[in-house]
Amino acid sequence: MENPDECGVDLTRCCYADLRGGTYRLAVLPWGATEPHNLHLPYLTDCLLAQSLAVDAAARLWRERGVRAVVLPPVTLGSQNPGQWDKPFCLHARYETQRAVLGDIVASLRRQGLSRLIVLNGHGGNSFRNMVRDLAFEYPDFLIAVSDSFGIVPQRDFFEERDDHAGEMETSLMMHYHPELVDIERAGDGRSEPFAVESLNDRTAWVPRDWNRVSEDTGIGNPLKSSPEKGARYAEAVVYRLVQKCKVVFCCISIQFLHFSVI
Repeated sequence: MENPDECGVDLTRCCYADLRGGTYRLAVLPWGATEPHNLHLPYLTDCLLAQSLAVDAAARLWRERGVRAVVLPPVTLGSQNPGQWDKPFCLHARYETQRAVLGDIVASLRRQGLSRLIVLNGHGGNSFRNMVRDLAFEYPDFLIAVSDSFGIVPQRDFFEERDDHAGEMETSLMMHYHPELVDIERAGDGRSEPFAVESLNDRTAWVPRDWNRVSEDTGIGNPLKSSPEKGARYAEAVVYRLVQKCKVVFCCISIQFLHFSVI
């Protein structure tokens, strides 16, 4: 297939005829969670946004650079805080579960001849660094890079208020990519309560937040100033930076190469 905007990069839409005989050297794995997102966004918001950004980046990488990457189906298993566990159908995945899933995906890709994977994480509760360190021992010839989709580009130049969960950024991105899934009329204001200990608020110390004490609508950040135009501008900036990362990961010879190259 010569047109990456059709099915050639998105595995949720690809069939074997699209991929057979193609030379793919890079895979992108969106990873999100299954959890409430205020009262107006779907439970799979983190998965949907990570996948949409990844597909845009992979299509651009192919179209502009001739580099073929495939975006895998998103993983819906995220790590949750206390209080989130109590919400209906919010699913918590332990470190061991996520580690096993990532390990099986890496083993499958490596057997098929791939040696490059970017994990595009859309959920703030997920942490992959120790998993990647473990897998580097098992598969020293397989390079895994991790990016948080919400951290690639700072929010401050695009949004009026900071979004920590289901606020202006995520709602704007969903309005851009999946407007049919956004019911802004039902949105809560995303008001949240800070910790009583200042070192936890300024992040010099960390403990899990009890979501029942933090937010009434599960959101942290005001979604009411969101717009699809803001989402489109932010998506463009994130996709541009993600393409740069894909190029580096695709071109590097080994993990050691990264320590001696200007990125």
